[in-house]
Amino acid sequence: MPAIASLLVCFDPLAVSHTGVEAHLRGLPTARRRGDSRERRVVRVPVRYGGEDGPDLESAAWTLGLTPDDLVATHTAEPYRVMMIGFAPGFPYIGPLPAALHIPRRSTPRSAVPAGSVAIAAGLSGIYPARLPGGWHLIGRTDMRLFDPQARPPVALAAGDLVQFSAL
Repeated sequence: MPAIASLLVCFDPLAVSHTGVEAHLRGLPTARRRGDSRERRVVRVPVRYGGEDGPDLESAAWTLGLTPDDLVATHTAEPYRVMMIGFAPGFPYIGPLPAALHIPRRSTPRSAVPAGSVAIAAGLSGIYPARLPGGWHLIGRTDMRLFDPQARPPVALAAGDLVQFSAL
């Protein structure tokens, strides 16, 4: 299971030794660099920025020394990688964002963030897949459904996908 700066590897110690797993994993980066020619999937995420959909857009822009339009333009300028899925089913950690969008988490988290909220914090962007608590700056909202337990796969985004935000 990938994380931003680590990888959890589960294995059966009765079937393979720890050193066997370690040796296999140490061989992967070299093999992957040589043999991974697959195209990354690019997923377009339409976002309504600001207003009721992005109540923190103006304050985040002010904190960053940007105009709201500049913040949106920077957020939509290039695709970003889904670094991992975590916190809640379907919640993508997307980045890294350009330095101009690096803002710390809010000092006081919200007890409920609406589903589909697009947010930034700590050099990353995220999309809340459901109504959840959260401490990121809400800059917009999408109607894209990120988690559906009945769907196969149940998550709309996967680690390694590229996300291209676009303003509606």
